[in-house]
Amino acid sequence: MNPNALFELSDMTYRYPEATALDSVTLTITEKERIALLGANGSGKSTLLRLLAGLAFPSAGSMTFCGEPLTEERFGDEQFSRGFRRRVGMVFQNSDVQLFNPTVFDEVAFGPLQLGWTKKEIVERVDAQLNALEIFHLKHRSPHRLSGGEKKRVALASVLVLDPDVLLVDEPTAALDPKSQGHVIDFLFGCAGKKTVITATHDLSIIEDISDRCIVLENGRVAGDSTPHSILHDLNLLQRAHLVHIHRHRHGSGEVHAHPHLHSAHEHRH
Repeated sequence: MNPNALFELSDMTYRYPEATALDSVTLTITEKERIALLGANGSGKSTLLRLLAGLAFPSAGSMTFCGEPLTEERFGDEQFSRGFRRRVGMVFQNSDVQLFNPTVFDEVAFGPLQLGWTKKEIVERVDAQLNALEIFHLKHRSPHRLSGGEKKRVALASVLVLDPDVLLVDEPTAALDPKSQGHVIDFLFGCAGKKTVITATHDLSIIEDISDRCIVLENGRVAGDSTPHSILHDLNLLQRAHLVHIHRHRHGSGEVHAHPHLHSAHEHRH
């Protein structure tokens, strides 16, 4: 057992009735790592996040958090469950599944209310979090009437208000306009050295900004585990994992060349 480990996964497998989503995954995740989970659709990224969030449990193998087993039985202990939910938060790909309160304030206050915080503390912490994500002006709006980018930031605020140690984020830039993508990427960039952040994505253009370690999933197995720089330069791995495609073009001479095509990189943040 690694004394610095937050999560330890050992030969972990997860099966849906129709398919195996994760197959004998062994990983150690330590405190304050920023990890990008890379993989094509169906590679097991979202399933792995759900397991790390304690929303599903392995079909085989084992998983621990700070040395404690993450099992359905363990979550039957209310004290353990509350402590885990306080320390580990998840932001879903589709914000609509996460937003169910009448106003943005109510949405962000929901978690603290469940934990029995005082009214004064809730108001102060919610307002501070709305300001931090530049959505204070939306405080009294209905979440379901907001833009995709605004919904994403409200969902983030509803998790971050509890100040979790671990943040799990599923496809944070999916279906967002460039400005909203920038807000989310800037936030994840700023988490360096502060939180453990595990982000599932297939967008290669953002991984150098949001992560220090990349784990590539291919058909439910770990196919690569290294730095963003190393992963981005392993074209065989990226092609095998369906994260790049070969782009062919014909020169004026008639000669045909093939080049791997990656997402175009955005402006780097300093």
